[in-house]
Amino acid sequence: MPSKSSARLAALTVAAVCSAASTIVLTTPAHADSVRIHDIQGSTRISPYAGKQVTDVTGIVTGIRTYGSSRGFWIQDPDPDADPATSEGVFVFTSSTPKGVAVGDSVTVSGTVSEYVPGGTASGNQSLTEITKPTTTVVSSGNQLPAATTIDARSVPAAYAPAGDTTANGSINALPLKPSKYALDHYEALEGMTVRVTDTRVVGATDPHSELWVTVKPHENRNRHGGTVYGSYDAQNTGRLQIQSLGSTADFPKANVGDTLTGTTAGPLDYNQFGGYTLVASELGTLESAGLKRETTRKQRSSELAVATYNVENLDPTDDTFAEHASAIVNNLKSPDIVSLEEIQDNNGAKNDGTVAADQTMTKLIDAIVAAGGPRYDWRSIDPADNTDGGEPGGNIRQAFLFNPERVSFTDRAGGDATTATGVTKIHGKAHLTLSPGRIAPADEAWKNSRKPLAGEFAFRGRTVFVIANHFNSKGGDQGLTSQYQPPARSSETQRHRQATLVNAFVKDILDTQKNADVIALGDINDFEFSGTTKLLEGRGELWSAIKSLPRSERYSYVYQGNSQVLDQILISPSIRRDCDFAYDSVHVNAEFNDQISDHDPQVLRFRP
Repeated sequence: MPSKSSARLAALTVAAVCSAASTIVLTTPAHADSVRIHDIQGSTRISPYAGKQVTDVTGIVTGIRTYGSSRGFWIQDPDPDADPATSEGVFVFTSSTPKGVAVGDSVTVSGTVSEYVPGGTASGNQSLTEITKPTTTVVSSGNQLPAATTIDARSVPAAYAPAGDTTANGSINALPLKPSKYALDHYEALEGMTVRVTDTRVVGATDPHSELWVTVKPHENRNRHGGTVYGSYDAQNTGRLQIQSLGSTADFPKANVGDTLTGTTAGPLDYNQFGGYTLVASELGTLESAGLKRETTRKQRSSELAVATYNVENLDPTDDTFAEHASAIVNNLKSPDIVSLEEIQDNNGAKNDGTVAADQTMTKLIDAIVAAGGPRYDWRSIDPADNTDGGEPGGNIRQAFLFNPERVSFTDRAGGDATTATGVTKIHGKAHLTLSPGRIAPADEAWKNSRKPLAGEFAFRGRTVFVIANHFNSKGGDQGLTSQYQPPARSSETQRHRQATLVNAFVKDILDTQKNADVIALGDINDFEFSGTTKLLEGRGELWSAIKSLPRSERYSYVYQGNSQVLDQILISPSIRRDCDFAYDSVHVNAEFNDQISDHDPQVLRFRP
């Protein structure tokens, strides 16, 4: 989950850096006399001329990329054929800054047709057809540019992609394009051509690398903030499109979700490893703000226990976001009684020198919360063994509990460390942890290079509450929604499924010991509320993901590639759910904003134990 900068913008396109891109050569190099661009593009994703030399390919220069490692220019044939499946545009890869060509030039290009896979073939990404090692001749200048093709709600099909060819490991590369039937085929048939969108709503805020996402389908799974909700594996949201700029990044709009790019945004349609089909704009619409405001939840009542989860994104003492995180906890979350923090780094952050303690990180956050007008929280955590829990090398991220000692107490049972497992025991007929705080099965292979769950025993108004803080394995390595393999493989699920099974088994131990125990498992689950991971966590009713108590349009904590989706969850045991006397809130303070301090929105549960 998935990022970049102006200098890295090149890596967002076909050529990427050498280590990030692969070439598909399907045929023995051969000579081909003058062919048209639509002949090169063909009616499938792979050019019939891949690997061949082509000469005197004619076109009008429609855009020039002068930055990064994917330098070159786009050409488009002003005399298209009648086949909607064959694109009339292609990228000419020059590797260095193109010289001697300008937008509006009529040119002939000779070179080698190549298929580049952004991110390499192991990524599963589609390839982009290019002419490489070009020789270019300018025939004339100042020509009228081919008219931009409009992408809108009517032109983009509702179906996302065809099922992959089972004889080709599920690849769609060789399948005939059906641009009127499938959205991915529609975009592929426009690859390299100048396209335009008009008055499009922003569904993915501007990131630090001058990219944003819009939708051309304003009613597609819309939420009240203007985002587009990803609610199932069949809801890919076909109207999403990434926008970059061929111009100065300093001029790129700072957009939030719900804003609108009014007027026309136009430029060549590219394909890159970080977002798939991307409009590289030579003309940008005008940003119209929707006035999105950060949300604030209500304060818990005296009889309610408020429990929150918040991924603070690699927080270490050198960061300048402590005051903002503290303000979010105090003012937007209303100082929950217990906060599970994910991605707390050690005392010197990414410096890889064996440091694992995080007391300075936690103290700095607690002091900032007090300065923001909040309570002086206490905290509990367990330091990981050095470089064993994944995340940024040297950072040693872990989960930690904040708790307000004026409202809740922590039951300490000594002995918890990085490698010792906590368990469940019965004392006077009640369930208790053998170690508190303690880790769940830390030696199990399910947690290899991943964060181990942190279990703690709390007391509120005489009632014991078990809280399990989680940060499951990330989605790194999964194939993207625009993969050549359809449906895309989600290889990272394997480890999360094993992790979910272990956490569910631990919760089951508590409930087998005390049927009415109040148990909360929460954190960055790195998976959706409808996923197999969540189903394994929920088990046979041991837990239930409380975000499902919200309307479907409000179920999200993260925005990725224009999809508002769930990664952060709070799951509750039957005793909490049964009373129906709980309130759940996904507090949107980060994910939809271009000036976010974390890429995750916190979640809050309030209930009466």
